[in-house]
This record gives sequence, C-alpha cells and structure tokens, in this order.
Amino acid sequence: MTENMVDVVTNSLGEEEPTWRQRAVERSTRAAKLRAEQRVQRFLDAAQAVITDKGTTDFTVQEVVERSSQSLRSFYQHFDGKHELLLALFEDALRRTTVQIAAAAGAKTDPVDALRTAVELLFELSRPDPGAQRPLFSEFAPRLMLSHPAEVSRAHAPLLDLLTALTAAASADGQLRPGLQPRRIAALTMETVMFTAQTSGAEPVAVDGGAARPVSAGEVWDFIAHGITKTD
Repeated sequence: MTENMVDVVTNSLGEEEPTWRQRAVERSTRAAKLRAEQRVQRFLDAAQAVITDKGTTDFTVQEVVERSSQSLRSFYQHFDGKHELLLALFEDALRRTTVQIAAAAGAKTDPVDALRTAVELLFELSRPDPGAQRPLFSEFAPRLMLSHPAEVSRAHAPLLDLLTALTAAASADGQLRPGLQPRRIAALTMETVMFTAQTSGAEPVAVDGGAARPVSAGEVWDFIAHGITKTD
C-alpha cells in the first residue's frame, strides 16, 4: 500500500468510531433510559397511590419509597425531593386535563363552540370536589403559585397553548372582536376560569333577589364571551 493510499484510507475513516461501536453504545443508552423511565414511573405511581389513600399531599418520601419497592438512593437519583415529585405529578395531571379538554373541543365544528366547550370543561375540572379528592389541585397548586410562580407557568404551558389555538381559530373565523391578541386572551381566560372555579365553584355566591348558589360554568363562559366575542 502506497503512502497516498494510506492517506486516503486514513482520511476516509477520520476520527469516527466504528459503526458497530456506535450501535452498541446507542443500544446501551436506550436501555438505560428505559430503565430510568420505568423507575421514575414507579415512584410517580406510588406517590399517586399514597395521595389517593390518604386524601392529602401530606406524606413522606419514605412512604413513597416503600410503596414503590425501590430504594431511597434511587429516589434521590431522580428527584431533588418531595417538592419535585409533587411538581411532576401536578404537570402530569395538567397534561391529562389538557388532552381531555382538547378531545372535547375537537368534537365541535364551530370555533366559538369549541372554545366554550374548553372553558366550561376546564371550569368543571378545576372546581373543588371533596368526592373526587384532588389534593394536587386543592392543596399543592395554591402553595406552588405563591412559592414557585415560574414552575406553575411552565406546568400550565400545554393548557395555555391549547386555549391559544382555540382562541386564534375563533378569531380567524371572524367571531371575536378585532385587535385581540389570542395568547393574552387565552392567558386571561385560563386564569379567570381556574381562579373562579377554585374560589367560587363550590361555595354559594349571593344572588340579587334570590338564594345564594355556586357560580356555574355557563356563567363563567357568559362573562368571558361578552368580553371577547363580537356584538351585533
């Protein structure tokens, strides 16, 4: 083999690892990632089971570790502590809620009907319900909003994206007042709906000339719709 041929072969090979080695490393990495995801899910499932049994987020990391049949060392390899575990559960719950709302809204052909469906369902899912036992929303979320607002914002991002898309569709269809900014309207809508649901969705509110009763999903939509939809 001449010197030129050696140079050609050397340049062709470069500094890349052999393909078989790359495949072996990728396979090993995929397997390690899968095992880590399975361990994390076992901790999440265990924590959710403990919350369901106790009806509160007042539990210890040790209870979750024992319920998951894993080690404390493994827990802290994946979570900084109880707060991060609860945040993961909260984000998962919000994502499931978003998927549920998207499916319901997607069944509507009219953009405003889709937005109304999303608003009313979000209200119903956000209301305190002693029978449903949703301590992640009734206990953890209010504390999180005060102590870690940035984390709350990130957790709500998928829901905000959905409401933004629904608002933009209604706007593009010419059914909203001109000049509205869909994402800002979506953010105001989300915060109004969830706050009202959590503070007035279960407790009676005084009504002029009638008996006090809880705020309804229809009332919330009526309030929002008159602020953003066109009036003839």
